[in-house]
Amino acid sequence: MSSAGYGFNVLSAYIHFAPKIAQKFDPQVALDLANSVSKIAVKTGRIEAESLPYASYVAANLLKDQNSFKAWIRIIERFITLAPESTFTLLDKMESLLSSLSVSRLESWILAGIRSSGGNPDQRLKFFSLENSESNRWLLFESGTVNFTSMAPRLRTLIRALWNIGPPLRELPLSGTKNTKLRSSFGRGIIRLPTSFPGFDREQAEDLYRACIAHIGAHFHFSGSSFPVRELKPVQIAVISILEDARVENLAMRKFPGLRNLWLPFHVAHIPNSMSSNQALMAPNLLNKLARALIDHEFNEINGWVKKAKTKFFNCEKEWEKQEISRELGVILGNDLGQMRLGWQFDMKNYIVEPPYRDDNWGLWDFGEEEKPTDILEAEQMFDSIRIEQQLDDNSDLPDQERKETDQDEELSEKPVQLEIQQSEGIPIARYPEFDYLTGRERPDWTTIIDYRPPIGSIKNVERAIEQYAEVLKRITSLIRAARVSRPNRSKRLQEGEYLDIDACIDAKINQRMHLTPDPRVYGKWIREDRDLSVLVLLDISESTRDKVFNSKESVLDLEVHATALLAQAMSQLGDPYAIAAFCSNKRDDVRYFRIKDFNEPFDQKTFSYLGGLEGGFSTRIGAAIRHAGSQLKEQQTYRKLLLVVTDGEPSDIDATDPRYLVEDARRSVKSLSHEGINVFCVGLETKGSSYLEKIFERRNSIVIDRIELLPQKLPLLYLRMTA
Repeated sequence: MSSAGYGFNVLSAYIHFAPKIAQKFDPQVALDLANSVSKIAVKTGRIEAESLPYASYVAANLLKDQNSFKAWIRIIERFITLAPESTFTLLDKMESLLSSLSVSRLESWILAGIRSSGGNPDQRLKFFSLENSESNRWLLFESGTVNFTSMAPRLRTLIRALWNIGPPLRELPLSGTKNTKLRSSFGRGIIRLPTSFPGFDREQAEDLYRACIAHIGAHFHFSGSSFPVRELKPVQIAVISILEDARVENLAMRKFPGLRNLWLPFHVAHIPNSMSSNQALMAPNLLNKLARALIDHEFNEINGWVKKAKTKFFNCEKEWEKQEISRELGVILGNDLGQMRLGWQFDMKNYIVEPPYRDDNWGLWDFGEEEKPTDILEAEQMFDSIRIEQQLDDNSDLPDQERKETDQDEELSEKPVQLEIQQSEGIPIARYPEFDYLTGRERPDWTTIIDYRPPIGSIKNVERAIEQYAEVLKRITSLIRAARVSRPNRSKRLQEGEYLDIDACIDAKINQRMHLTPDPRVYGKWIREDRDLSVLVLLDISESTRDKVFNSKESVLDLEVHATALLAQAMSQLGDPYAIAAFCSNKRDDVRYFRIKDFNEPFDQKTFSYLGGLEGGFSTRIGAAIRHAGSQLKEQQTYRKLLLVVTDGEPSDIDATDPRYLVEDARRSVKSLSHEGINVFCVGLETKGSSYLEKIFERRNSIVIDRIELLPQKLPLLYLRMTA
């Protein structure tokens, strides 16, 4: 190393820390470290090479296991290849990272940073410098800290169980101020919760999330319209909010007495003799004690204002069902508090609601657009633009309602400019995980589905395809009609069958003993008589679908549209419930989803125009699209559910540089749906990318065609699988 020309500092750092590492592990480990230092010096530079020995010493102390240390070295060596510009930054923060992460979790966090940057060195540097909000979010996730992502599914179940509602749950924006990130919030039907609750251990944090959702659910159930602010003073707003919190909580505890045990432990307002008289009379402290006094009957408070408020509140118990009582009492008590001068301090801007499970109260108030606080305006602008359609209880029928309104009289619309804006702007409707084969785990909420209005095109192309392939359409219709995809029913007392009919056998034996001729029909058989199948056809409309099909003049997209039109026409004639959607992607935050036809819509000229207007563009993040299509199929009440993917078969996106990454994620999404009882089948168009189909869908679940006429020959494989 001394002759390699890395410089005195690099050699000195190695000589200083290598013996210490050798004392902890096998001396060979310290010798191997020299090779790692050389690799870093060559690929990144001397500064990074100088920092590695110390970072290795830190890792050796924290890991305390030779195998873990070797795994850590391998991660660093791979990192310098993937993100050389961030090597020094990562090594510099290694002590704090390994204090909360295992080696495998550190690798997952590093990969999250590399995947999320999309090959942008500046973005990678921000991530590993912990300057990026995403880096802190994933650090919390990988460290196992109780956070919003881990609690959200349980919180949805809890609010449904308590209040029979399912509002969308969202994470508070990390771009907010320090105070806004500490408290939950609600408004416009959406509940927003903090990313985490620093300072609380795992059990306390879980209880705190539950307390938050139970409290906000009580507001949804018992609070009516928002209070108009008008001429109220800030302190009156704070007092009214506390009274309203107490009112809904006491009503909730009437219905569910156990909620007291969930909420009360977080009320820790100090009693007066534990602090100076000036501290005791500070407005925030008095408000905290008031909050506790209105829920804790055993809390003895000598302050006259708190005692007066408690007495008035409980004297009005018979009027708790009326929301106005909170405002009436709050105005009076807030005015009284304003008259107190001793130790008076109240800053509404920096006021933090206590206890920590209570929301920021902005959901209770109508500020008017001009008076609304900046943080709230920013949050509402962001969340009003998002219509999330999560897997569970996230108002999944809203998009259909809004689409019906905007779809009316499209061709006769007098506002073409407005229609063009609606078509070009998408609405985020769902977030889904993505699988990383290098870690063997899914990253939650990694991709975002954006719902786009399908562009309108000519219907002639679709009508021409149906006319041109009329004979093929007849064969497809006959094939689908012949397939009995339904729950099998027992057919008993048959002359021949698959099994012995026990009841018939018993009757035959009785007749035999009574010297009567036994009935020979002693067999049974499973028979599928009806059709009970729902289908969603998912079209890949990425840039690659502009390519020509092998040995054909048609593009991949043309063949997709023609095949879909024929399948849809056949299923429409048979009355099977089916839907059509298309997708493409522009990085993980913009997976574009176009709903061509919903299950409850007819196959008419509007659908023809949507199919005719499809154009190839962007990339193919197929795993996210499959997950979203599967979530729509789950809502169908049929015996069998089929997702039919029509694609050229090559997953890709501009922020995914590893060619295997999206292939493995798509494969994982297919397996996940199959475990949930949804059959995923692929009709592949023969192109260069069609070789990926078997890797993703397996050979038995995919067919490849290069012309429409082959469709009737290949489809029997699909229905044979469905009826097996």
